[in-house]
Amino acid sequence: DAVGILILCLASAAAALDFKYHHAKELEEYLRGVHAAYPSLTHLHSIGRSVEGRDLWVLVLGRFPTHHKIGIPEFKYVANMHGDETVGREILLHLIDFLVTSYGHEPVITRLLNNTRIHIMPTMNPDGFEATEVPHCYYTEGRFNKNGKDLNRNFPDAFENNSARIQPETRAVMDWIKNETFVLSANLHGGALVASYTFDNGNPVTGSLKGYSRSPDDDVFIHLAKTYSSNHASMYKGTSCENGQTFPGGITNGYSWYQLEGGMQDYNYVWGQCFEITLELSCCKYPPEDQLGKFWRDNKVALIEYIKQVHLGVKGQVTDKNGNPIPNAIVEAKGRPHVCPYRTNEQGEYFLLLLPGTYVINATVPGFKSMLKTVEIPDNTGNFSALKQDFSFPEVSDKITSRVASCPQIPLYQELTRASAAVKPTIHILVLMTVMLVIFK
Repeated sequence: DAVGILILCLASAAAALDFKYHHAKELEEYLRGVHAAYPSLTHLHSIGRSVEGRDLWVLVLGRFPTHHKIGIPEFKYVANMHGDETVGREILLHLIDFLVTSYGHEPVITRLLNNTRIHIMPTMNPDGFEATEVPHCYYTEGRFNKNGKDLNRNFPDAFENNSARIQPETRAVMDWIKNETFVLSANLHGGALVASYTFDNGNPVTGSLKGYSRSPDDDVFIHLAKTYSSNHASMYKGTSCENGQTFPGGITNGYSWYQLEGGMQDYNYVWGQCFEITLELSCCKYPPEDQLGKFWRDNKVALIEYIKQVHLGVKGQVTDKNGNPIPNAIVEAKGRPHVCPYRTNEQGEYFLLLLPGTYVINATVPGFKSMLKTVEIPDNTGNFSALKQDFSFPEVSDKITSRVASCPQIPLYQELTRASAAVKPTIHILVLMTVMLVIFK
């Protein structure tokens, strides 16, 4: 009876979520209360600690919250990466509240949680938030972590050497990305009202000379940004903040806005096989508490619609002749090669976000002939399941167990720059081509 009363009290505490700022202790108490009230629907864990020793809490929601389930994609929201950008921190708490209280009552939310594993990190920079004592619309020292480092300039960069020393908060997120099969993500910021997408950095190979850094999946990223913007109360209007820039449709390529080295969304895409966009949710970075209710209402639909996009495209398993999963097989859509090839996880699974259309999917097990399959991909986001396409390699035995080393954390696109420069006609290349023609003749 005592346990039942305690759970009831915790449930009541979880339900009483006010529109106010929740500091570290209150945030932890709320998350613990939600988990106690919904133990079968949630899993609460810390992925690491901040410089000052505060936990980096993540609440996982879904029908199987404690572990990855084959076929169910992993999604994440991360907020408060800059400690003084606070709106995302609070609306993620209200998103949690909405999801757990709607499950079993609202059919869409119930299906969403039954078919998606959702990870929510309300704050990546708890030290910075606590250091921002007075709410302020513009820059404060709380932007940085306790070591004075900008966490969104702290990740390995795909285009140039990032000399910044990796911080504890950054390392925790990198390990988290490595240990989960994340498919789609968004990180929540403040200071503008726009959905920004990769690449944040670039070079001539990705179009930087034209002021736009294009990824191989640019069409998907534009769709993802538009999905959030068009479902937001006003982001789609592209209205500028005071003395700010206007964004047609409420979206922008990151590089087109401003060049950024060591950003988290590029790291997710290149090394994490996870499509991430950056959501700037408020002109004022740290607005008064009485505005939080409106921010939640403005973002509520967009937050849900964006999660649904994790079910875009195609998914499946790569197995050997005995039906055993093959980890580390390369699976990509033809014509969309990633500079760090997308590979299957330990269960032989792959997830590729693709817009509706016809694609050739190429599965490759190192040392064996590639397998190509043409697929017609519908829009299955409403059905909460991407198209399923498995690959079975009959000539592969279950002896293929070793994992190939992951891509090195070096500026991978530097190689493409050199290759691009080498294509330009020079005396040396012309001489070499002449010699080759003579040899082959």
